[in-house]
Amino acid sequence: MTVGPRFADAVAYAARLHDGQRRKATAVPYLSHLLAVASLVLEDGGDEDEAIAALLHDALEDQAARTSPEEIGRRFGATVARIVLGCSETTGGPRPPWHERKRAGIEHLATAEPDVVRVSLGDKLHNARALVSDYRRLGEGLWDRFNAGRDAQLWYYRSLATVLARRSDSPMADELTRLVAELERLVEATGDPRG
Repeated sequence: MTVGPRFADAVAYAARLHDGQRRKATAVPYLSHLLAVASLVLEDGGDEDEAIAALLHDALEDQAARTSPEEIGRRFGATVARIVLGCSETTGGPRPPWHERKRAGIEHLATAEPDVVRVSLGDKLHNARALVSDYRRLGEGLWDRFNAGRDAQLWYYRSLATVLARRSDSPMADELTRLVAELERLVEATGDPRG
């Protein structure tokens, strides 16, 4: 498997789309997450279409005013557009409530195509790595950066780990399960500051 000019074009396109965007409550450029997800997908045996979709997996959710499924398809092909759509909770317009979006996303992953599962798994794994690392540094203050609080985030990642472990035999699924368990142990060890 090789990556070529299409992948390089996708890196540049993702960099333009997400220019100025940062990881939630940090100074880290959002592009770092997209590159990490693409790396995880490639290391897991994903092909160039999956790696490009990994670079663009948040484009429709975060940059709907700047791109579309049609534009992604025109630039990078129908398979990439389909995977990106399959990884998107929303594609512009008002977002449904958090719990509704997350439940729908989990239900979708239970039947999604394997390439969508691989890209979603890379995304969730990279996010879970960041959560564990940031929790070690910030403790309970980590949850202040999320609209949905600690318990909702833990439910979400536990549910993701469960469905993705059923759908994939990738080492990424095993790592996600271990990270979620580690995060839950860390939270339990700090006690419940809400009493």
